[in-house]
Amino acid sequence: MEIRARAPGKIILCGEHAVVHGCAAVAASIDLCTQVLLQSSQDGDVGLLQLELKDLNLQFSWSISRIQDFLPSETLPLSSSVECCSSDMMERLIALVAEHNIPEANIGLAVGVSAFLWLYISIAGFKTAKAIVTSNLPMGSGLGSSASFCVALSASLLALSGTISSASDQDGNLVLGERERELVNRWAFEGERIIHGRPSGIDNSVSTFGNMIMFKSGELTRIKAGLPLKMLITNTKVGRNTKALVAGVAERAGRHPEAMSSVFKAIDAISMELSTIIQSGASDDLSIIEKEEKLQELMEMNMGLLQSMGVSHASIEMVLQTTLKYKLTSKLTGAGGGGCVLTLLPSLLPSNVVEKVIAVLESHGFQCFIAAIGGGGVEVCVNHRL
Repeated sequence: MEIRARAPGKIILCGEHAVVHGCAAVAASIDLCTQVLLQSSQDGDVGLLQLELKDLNLQFSWSISRIQDFLPSETLPLSSSVECCSSDMMERLIALVAEHNIPEANIGLAVGVSAFLWLYISIAGFKTAKAIVTSNLPMGSGLGSSASFCVALSASLLALSGTISSASDQDGNLVLGERERELVNRWAFEGERIIHGRPSGIDNSVSTFGNMIMFKSGELTRIKAGLPLKMLITNTKVGRNTKALVAGVAERAGRHPEAMSSVFKAIDAISMELSTIIQSGASDDLSIIEKEEKLQELMEMNMGLLQSMGVSHASIEMVLQTTLKYKLTSKLTGAGGGGCVLTLLPSLLPSNVVEKVIAVLESHGFQCFIAAIGGGGVEVCVNHRL
């Protein structure tokens, strides 16, 4: 059996940082994704479990017997009964991963490989298989690369175990109902917990269900875009410490409680208005242009408020200045301090303008992507090989 799954990454359209203080944030899927090709065999307990991270040219493999020696098997696989990874199990997984001597430059991948092992064994049990992972999402840039990995992997494993639907649509993809997507989402969240410790659940939810999500005070509300949007996503390639940035905003709020309360309140209003505009349809070009102009204004205001929080960066400001020269509006997405910047591409913007902007940004060493916003969620296709 050969199973292919793809899951999209995500962007935060508005509300980052303020969401930590009880305000609304809006996240959306993008058509950049992670793909997992899962090749299973009928070798029983005697083969290998293999993981190939193709973009990084890294391969890992464990004999099934070796995994069984390390991990307690009496309660596995779990499949439809989602459980978190215990501290004891985590120690066992880390020991298995450590045997591969991951290069220092890729040491952050260790938790990702541990998440792979936990999800695989928990869902599929001790079967022989090979997972090949590819992605056009840059790692560690705030675009949800780890969540899309966990979602695509969970979906492919649930298909392998026969836990989710075997019915296919006209494109050959499995028809996933609400309950099945929710099961994928819950497993992906457990993978994210291994990688990040205390994830919000936004990234894996957007990747699973697609479209858009509003997040406020711990509540996730799925919303559907009625307006087609395209963004230029610029990866500054500047790493950032999300925890430190969040703490810095909290400290500033402590020093200036009334002023920062007003900032958070303004961002909450921006998030609410932006979600209303995006959900409303547009019947003609004029209507689309009017809505795009409003969105640009809201993005500009949101960015100004983020700057007032102290989470911008010289690289982000360079992107803002570059795109402004072409009368385009940009804002950071995610934690700030580097990472990625969004630039709204109006529907009637000439393609040669976009090419010029990208050329200038790439001349500064940045990485650029054009992405459609608010598309579908995870997709799974099963091929029964003869």
